[in-house]
Amino acid sequence: MNRRSLPREVVVYRVGGSVRDELIGRAVADRDWVVVGATPELLVASGFRPVGRDFPVFLDPETHEEYALARTERKHGRGYRGFEFFASPDVTLEEDLRRRDLTINAMARDPEGRLVDLFGGAADLAAGVLRHVSPAFAEDPLRVLRVARFAARFGFAVAPETDALMRELVAADELEELSPERVWQEFARGLMEPQPSRMLAVLRDCGALARLLPEVDALYGVPQPFAHHPEFDTGVHVAQALDWAAARNCPLTVRYAVLLHDLGKGTTPPSAWPRHVAHEARSVRLAERVSARLRVPVDCRDAARLAAGLHMKVHRAQELRPATLLDLLLAADALRRPERLDALLAACAADVRSRPGGDGDYAPAALLREALEVVRGVDAAAVARRAIERAGGADRGDAVPAAVRRARLAALRAWRAGESPRVEGGG
Repeated sequence: MNRRSLPREVVVYRVGGSVRDELIGRAVADRDWVVVGATPELLVASGFRPVGRDFPVFLDPETHEEYALARTERKHGRGYRGFEFFASPDVTLEEDLRRRDLTINAMARDPEGRLVDLFGGAADLAAGVLRHVSPAFAEDPLRVLRVARFAARFGFAVAPETDALMRELVAADELEELSPERVWQEFARGLMEPQPSRMLAVLRDCGALARLLPEVDALYGVPQPFAHHPEFDTGVHVAQALDWAAARNCPLTVRYAVLLHDLGKGTTPPSAWPRHVAHEARSVRLAERVSARLRVPVDCRDAARLAAGLHMKVHRAQELRPATLLDLLLAADALRRPERLDALLAACAADVRSRPGGDGDYAPAALLREALEVVRGVDAAAVARRAIERAGGADRGDAVPAAVRRARLAALRAWRAGESPRVEGGG
């Protein structure tokens, strides 16, 4: 390796997540390194390639692993951008580790492989505790989201003193300094962890959920009809549905759709509880607002909008008339983009099957996929040609779309003939 050409006074330590993960038996995906006693010029002369813009980070050209010069930082403004970094050969490993967020992320291995644990990270890892390294934790509001994300990954508890610092950051309006892109990046990563509900719980506990996702925070304490929702509380229901989707390795589009599918229930007047009449339309409006505010990717935005607006119809697919079934498939753009229907059905399955006693197959999914194949089986081009011929060789008005719709409806009616509808319940 290139680091072998470094002078003897330069010491290279493996740091961070790879040390943490190996201690708990998790697979190590990436390895990061800290170089103590070196300068940028020395690393470049040894063959490393500089890649960091804000502080000196270098890539080993053979392994492509990151090597960062040991550095300290000083806050000079608000938010997560207000930092100045200082790197020099005089910065020690302890100084570098002290600036990190959590004790479990502030451990290192020396060149001989010995554990360097200056802040009790191994003990916190064994106890399942997320604890900040130093008071400097409160200088970076993004760490509130990072702690919540690590809670979703490991299921760990937040140390009381760390929770207190997170509350201080929220109360000081520091979260408002975070860019939508950074907020979404952390939320998206948290949603993809094994227990997304833990992220919501940690953020809610410190008040951050009400600041960043007030539409989701408003769901907690809102009752639902017990017949369909034994879990009763809408916020609890959404959290359970998220964990259900995570346990089945659903993609981000599905998990985001699950997160937002019931937002409208948070705006139901208490006088109408536990019923939530027409909550779907309100859910769509709120989901669009959240997606715009966080600047989420288009596929996530579309999945959330479809789940918010259509989940009740999907649940009742087995009792829908052919015309309504066709409209549902068209609303999902399922003929052109079947992956959107797959995401919708997965989100709806999480909505129903995550409820207590909700084990088993989600029957509407099979029915709607069959319906899609029936509609696809109609030769729309041939129907269009016949419609144009009947119209005297030209497409007059809506003759072709109407003819295609009639043909698709006829196919669906034939398919449904003699079938007894069954209801897949709840909302």
